[in-house]
Amino acid sequence: MASTKLVRKALRNRAVARKRKQDIKRWASKPVLKNVDIEKIKEEFAKKKEEQAKAEKATEKKEAPKAAAEVKEEVKETKAKKAETKKAPAKKAAPKAEAKKEAKSKAKKTTKTSTKKKGEKGE
Repeated sequence: MASTKLVRKALRNRAVARKRKQDIKRWASKPVLKNVDIEKIKEEFAKKKEEQAKAEKATEKKEAPKAAAEVKEEVKETKAKKAETKKAPAKKAAPKAEAKKEAKSKAKKTTKTSTKKKGEKGE
């Protein structure tokens, strides 16, 4: 009797063994320890905060005069609107509302009250 090769089984066995070796290497490896200077990092953050504070102060100084001018313009606009509302007469009811009422009354008159013939009873 001739023997046959189990190619797929051999490939599967090799793959399992290869994966096991890789896992063991990964578990056994240690991370590289770096010397981190904490004080230096703290100084960098402090510098960034100072720069941000300076930038915010500079923008506030530039925007402050503009804001005052805008406020004055808004006050003038509101005064003008109040004056216009006082001068304008009160408006009457909208003509659209009156037209709708008329259309409804016409629709009621044109609809039939009953479609039953004489002698029929409603079910």
